[in-house]
Amino acid sequence: MPVKNRKIVDVLNGKTVSPPPLWLMRQAGRHLPEYRDVRAKAGSFLDLCYSPELATEVTLQPIRRYGFDAAILFSDILVIPDALKRNVRFEEGHGPRLDPIDVDGIFALKGDGVAKHLEPVMEAVSRIRRSLPEETALLGFCGAPWTVATYMIAGHGTPDQAPARLFAYREPRAFAHLLDVLAELSADYLVAQIDAGADAVQIFDSWAGVLGEREFADFAVRPVQRIIQSVKTRRPQARIIAFAKGAGLFLKSYRQQTGADAIGLDWSVPLSVAAELQKDGPVQGNLDPMRVVAGGAALDDGIDAILQALGNGPLIFNLGHGITPQADPVNVARLVARVRGEAL
Repeated sequence: MPVKNRKIVDVLNGKTVSPPPLWLMRQAGRHLPEYRDVRAKAGSFLDLCYSPELATEVTLQPIRRYGFDAAILFSDILVIPDALKRNVRFEEGHGPRLDPIDVDGIFALKGDGVAKHLEPVMEAVSRIRRSLPEETALLGFCGAPWTVATYMIAGHGTPDQAPARLFAYREPRAFAHLLDVLAELSADYLVAQIDAGADAVQIFDSWAGVLGEREFADFAVRPVQRIIQSVKTRRPQARIIAFAKGAGLFLKSYRQQTGADAIGLDWSVPLSVAAELQKDGPVQGNLDPMRVVAGGAALDDGIDAILQALGNGPLIFNLGHGITPQADPVNVARLVARVRGEAL
């Protein structure tokens, strides 16, 4: 049962908490010198993800430093394609690389062995929960099927995900099957994280913003809806945040259509629009990560604007996307203090 004073869980249940709880996407990562030390010792990036001991350590680092209201599991959205034997690797300076998948490869995908492959991740979730302060929530996550599929098809990230969009138009049956496979495996993965100790989970659709109206409905809404319905059927207490970066005007119906308990907002969402979205339930976001890099008045002004616009409703304070490696930890500490109304 969730502990009553885990503030993020309270917000996900529709309560207004003042000051709002906060965590930051990618809070465990390259802006922290202690993370870079562990990363250097870990071997490959995936070795770090699959080491329960090291994944626990880097998940806890930002909690020790900043006292965020939630920790988020250190892992990656591509562990499911890795479990599907798509030869995932991370190349320095280039990011993720996979063996590009084709039509035959899609229809040959087998989910056998995926849960076994991901057992180290579940062990990390259990360790993290045991190690966290009682009042600190633990968030699990997965990548949304559309975003994961874009990497599987292209074999790497691209600026506008043209390879995946083109594939979806040319091979609609195969692409729909790929999304179905990823949705089913992602739902199982989130249920396992919840069972291992996660208080809530987030679904990252980092490339939702490249989709047109019909494609957004087919590729972003429907697979996430399927995941959430599956998770909540099996674990009715589950609380789920859906983050569709760049979704813009589509966000108005996104929560209702997917069944998400809260929606994450990127920094391009106007605060007036965010306030309207908040009338339907909790929102999360949406400070521009560049304000954390800039610091000073730019950081303070951005924080204050969000608190003024959204602080009187159910809000989880966060960035509009992940914190960047250039962010100074001093500025992150300033952010935490300002959101909480504390002196530095």
